[in-house]
Amino acid sequence: MSQSFRHPEILEIARKEGKVTVDGLAARFGVTLQTIRRDLADLAEAGRLERVHGGAVLPSGTSNIGYETRRALNQDAKRAIARTCAAEIPDGCALFLNIGTSTEAVAEALRDHRDLLVVTNNMNVANILAGHPGCEIVVTGGQLRRADGGLVGDLAAETIRRFKFDLAVIGCSALDRDGDLLDFDIQEVSVSQTILRQSRRTFLVADQSKLGRSAPARIASLADVDALFTDAPLPAALSAACTTWNTRVAVTV
Repeated sequence: MSQSFRHPEILEIARKEGKVTVDGLAARFGVTLQTIRRDLADLAEAGRLERVHGGAVLPSGTSNIGYETRRALNQDAKRAIARTCAAEIPDGCALFLNIGTSTEAVAEALRDHRDLLVVTNNMNVANILAGHPGCEIVVTGGQLRRADGGLVGDLAAETIRRFKFDLAVIGCSALDRDGDLLDFDIQEVSVSQTILRQSRRTFLVADQSKLGRSAPARIASLADVDALFTDAPLPAALSAACTTWNTRVAVTV
């Protein structure tokens, strides 16, 4: 298969899975590792992908990719992460779920839980749990972000400040090599920081497509999170930092 045919297919795989690997692409196309590295270098030079260790991811920027595209990325991994996370959420707790497709997957995984108070600024989470009799649901209010059903702004933050949560499950748009949780919308960042302050414990759910990406607004550090649920090991330096910070990393298999 020529380079001109590989490039669109590589981009389509990246859009569906969030990341491509050199080994995986070489096996898929029946070409050498060096050939794939050249392909990825060309796509990176054209601004279509960003190179990361062992492969490439969709490019970062100052705006996020669309909600429907994000929802389709790494669906199996997100479900596995969500099941692992949900297994550690006890019945009878006050829980916050924020904006994001990964937190929506956690909501789906909570259908067998009982006696939960779920507060959310995510209309999709509220709709997922609406038919679940084991959950009392509180929606924060705030400015509706029509693109993804998120509620942001001062009203959302003010509602959150009225609660003290046993546990918050949050997502992020990017998790960089320093262990910083990043996002694209400064209003969402402000709400996420309020969630962290009002929660006794915090779980981060982030699939491997978030690792090594970048976004312009900082939410917090992994040092501020009790546990990270993901589907791939962290880089060695970041893993060591998490040990120092007492941040547990749970990798789904």
